Amino acid sequence: MATEGTGGAPAALPVRTLGRSGVPVTALGFGAAAVAGLYEEVGEEQAAATVEAAWDAGIRYFDTAPHYGLGLSERRLGAALRTRPRDSYTLSTKVGRLLEPYDGGGDDLADGFAVPATHRRRWDFSADGVRRSLEASLTRLGLDRVDLVLLHDPDGHERQAFDEAYPALEDLRTQGVVRAIGAGMNQTRMLARFVTDTDVDAVLCAGRYTLLDQSALQDLLPGAEAAGKSVIVGGVFNSGLLAAPAPGATYDYTAAPGRLLRRALRMRDATEALGVPLRAAALRFPFGHPAVAAVLVGARSAAEAGDAAAQYRGPVPGAVWQALRERDLLPPGAPTPGSAG
Repeated sequence: MATEGTGGAPAALPVRTLGRSGVPVTALGFGAAAVAGLYEEVGEEQAAATVEAAWDAGIRYFDTAPHYGLGLSERRLGAALRTRPRDSYTLSTKVGRLLEPYDGGGDDLADGFAVPATHRRRWDFSADGVRRSLEASLTRLGLDRVDLVLLHDPDGHERQAFDEAYPALEDLRTQGVVRAIGAGMNQTRMLARFVTDTDVDAVLCAGRYTLLDQSALQDLLPGAEAAGKSVIVGGVFNSGLLAAPAPGATYDYTAAPGRLLRRALRMRDATEALGVPLRAAALRFPFGHPAVAAVLVGARSAAEAGDAAAQYRGPVPGAVWQALRERDLLPPGAPTPGSAG
């Protein structure tokens, strides 16, 4: 895969379309949770430089949510993108949590973000809640529109999500307020229901289609392919373990179990023996399935954003997938991309 274009600039990232919506996304997208202080505080200048580095690396798909840093992610991402031509990038945000003023003081670390507790989150998957959430997001972003809106983690609100929130998103799409709709979750069962039982354009599946977890192959990915819907894959590093497997690494936001750490270390040894960083293999693996349109990667620094793009662009020969299969580290039926990605 080429890594540079004319004049030494990075080669353009592949662009795919979400379902039948016509909404384009670069194969590598930027997840804006980390720049809102996920796990540790990130300053304004560092956050802006991180988004700038992602842009310079060719990324043109950006994802955020009110949940991330109590609105801080949306404010920072909107500010960083405001000077860019609006038609030159795709932006997604989420609904399902309303932010309400809170005067309890202290820090809101319960959900992993190192930000002052100026607001609290309240679940709301009603039609009115969807509209209010999107309006508030546009205000924080300082933009007149987003391209894709996703129902965010409706795990415990399944009936209301399907009966109220989803129809509200359909109405917003019909009115032209948004161009594409879907849902984003860390599980596959409900996402599979969304792609088969509704007219969503795309779903965001986090952590369930990685080198360590291919559970999305059971229901979600086949259903999406059959229905002509797109899947955006998040959490390809399973919150850290596949990025840097070592004692103390995290898996799905908690300490990695010993058996998974040992498996990740074996994966690293197998890929590095062929000159391929495990990060590169983890980023490219999801594209073996035709339903996958993009992979989202979070970054908290310009260096991390640049590294993600470099790892995505790096060559991953077919021998890597073969080596993982030979070591029983990848199921025989898991589809893998060709060496060209």
